[in-house]
Amino acid sequence: MKVTKTTNSRISQANLENPAFGTQFSDHMLMCEYRNGSWEEPEIMPFGPISFTPALHTLHYGQALFEGQKAYFMKDGRVGIFRPDANAERLNHSARRMFMPEFPADWFVDGLKQLVSLDKEWIPKNEGCALYLRPFMFGSSEFVAARPSEKYTMCIITSPVGPYYAGDVKVKVEETYTRSASGGVGSTKCAGNYGGAFFATDQAKKEGYTQVIWTDHKNHELVEESGTMNVAFVINDTLITPPLSDRILAGITRDSILTLLRDNGLLKVEERPVSVTEVVQAARNGKLQEAFGMGTAAVVSQICTIGFRGEDFSIPVPKDGYAMKIKKQLTDIRMGDAEDKFNWMTILN
Repeated sequence: MKVTKTTNSRISQANLENPAFGTQFSDHMLMCEYRNGSWEEPEIMPFGPISFTPALHTLHYGQALFEGQKAYFMKDGRVGIFRPDANAERLNHSARRMFMPEFPADWFVDGLKQLVSLDKEWIPKNEGCALYLRPFMFGSSEFVAARPSEKYTMCIITSPVGPYYAGDVKVKVEETYTRSASGGVGSTKCAGNYGGAFFATDQAKKEGYTQVIWTDHKNHELVEESGTMNVAFVINDTLITPPLSDRILAGITRDSILTLLRDNGLLKVEERPVSVTEVVQAARNGKLQEAFGMGTAAVVSQICTIGFRGEDFSIPVPKDGYAMKIKKQLTDIRMGDAEDKFNWMTILN
């Protein structure tokens, strides 16, 4: 892999003590081009603008996808990337559904390792902070005919970040707009899934909420996701979360949490359909012990309020509850304070 180092580092201008999420970017990026039916050699180069014309395919037809993951400074000074193989697998799941070329998984992981190693000084060391890794792929042909792109660009950029949400999260059950439908692209991280969610989220924010709880496209009766996160509810000391489908993203944080819970027995786990009625009744009867979102950016975000048809239900957000206990277990693995029995951390030399 060709590596061209920057001659003008911007790290002296960076805020690594309290970095806002996704607003500053490290010195280097990875680029790889797909032409004539195959991927060319990846290259790491200084972070900077990408040149294209207004005919760029993805601007017109939306063949674009991305991933999100993190690298950490561990307590012993080592640098670790969390489950990059799982992100590689999910990126290629998205690519298949979006009719884009799969990217070699070994190139993906090796590229991340080299890029993070080169910019490891950009990793913030404060608690709750990390280096956010953003791989993305887009159609880079330049024509406006309604057919798949013939060229594609794979890129990885990195960004020092702090917590995604400040404080607890208030969510509104969304019954008008839909994130995804059966047979669609809801299980992928295609760009359009997120762009299409902004309007409904903005409407909820105007009503005083942080995010929405997405419900099924057919009858809006089943809980699916919470904003950009998978969602879980603790009812009668049991964690209940919707099962994966082609409408729900297979979150890597979600999978990690369920794996830990099944291994340590902290909570019984049920992956099954969750109705809005069940959640509302549990909240009304005081049986909804906790609710939280699970995702790369936020890791675990406690939900303090659920709004439904004009009524708000307060949810306990205990500092020593199940959500915070499972978050600590996951954090301890990432920081090297606990055994990594599932080999989730890729440690850089």
